Amino acid sequence: MYAIVEIAGQQFKVAKDQKVYVHRLPESEGSKVTFDKVMLIEDKGNVTIGAPAIEGAGVTAKILGHLKGDKVIVFKKKRRKGYRKKNGHRQYLSEIQIESISASGVKASKKAEPKKAAPKATTEKVETKKEAPKKKATSKKGDDLKKIEGIGPKIAETLAAAGISTFAELAKAKPAKISEIIANVRGNHVTDTWPKQAKLAADGKWDELKEWQDKLDGGVEK
Repeated sequence: MYAIVEIAGQQFKVAKDQKVYVHRLPESEGSKVTFDKVMLIEDKGNVTIGAPAIEGAGVTAKILGHLKGDKVIVFKKKRRKGYRKKNGHRQYLSEIQIESISASGVKASKKAEPKKAAPKATTEKVETKKEAPKKKATSKKGDDLKKIEGIGPKIAETLAAAGISTFAELAKAKPAKISEIIANVRGNHVTDTWPKQAKLAADGKWDELKEWQDKLDGGVEK
């Protein structure tokens, strides 16, 4: 029996007791996780295909540990420019072991239903009362993090989901923590200069930031 399941944005063909390396999962080591995006299940020659996922199916696994993958060297060179850049990257991974594959019985997580508003009172006393002044809704709006050299739309969206949506918040974050947050974003990202760029943006030093960014290549000092 095997299944094709989506884990952390990737699809894997898995079987019971198989060990798999996947993108870093948020759960702690030793905990059990269930993945309900099962695309296909094969059991004794019987194949069930989802559209796109099989309703009620699930794959349960145990997190054996968190680790880093092998180092990948990224080398950039521009001909006749004297430009060479060498960077290394190690992907954050989780090692999991498949414990069971279930074709049914797994309940998908339901979103909380919005509460119904209470019916308005229709008594004469309520009608004669003056309405209290309404408070203006204040919504927190983040900064455009794409102004930081090396940050694209996908990274900005990932950082905002992790609670980093302003230049000030990004300036306080450590490069290692930023790399961990965006570990699942495809590509090689060097975050060393991002907090310093964000600090200049938060202080309104745009001319100084622009002058420095002209010396960067994808957020990396040339």
